[in-house]
Amino acid sequence: MVQWTKMVFRTIKVFLLFTGCTILFYYALIWFNEEYQDLHRYDEPSGAAVKVNSAVSKEDSSWKDRILLFYLNGE
Repeated sequence: MVQWTKMVFRTIKVFLLFTGCTILFYYALIWFNEEYQDLHRYDEPSGAAVKVNSAVSKEDSSWKDRILLFYLNGE
């Protein structure tokens, strides 16, 4: 009978530890989500940022040249 109660007590301890860690992980995910919810990722950068891609390219390239460049660069 003593072994059975020790086994039940250990099982309850493991269950409570698992449940506590699960709840902690859940609330940590909620906290991270709320923290980054209002982050505006597509705002214009501040400082000395340089635009990489321009709307008007210097050379008039066709779609064949662009796809060839895509495959040659491996991207």
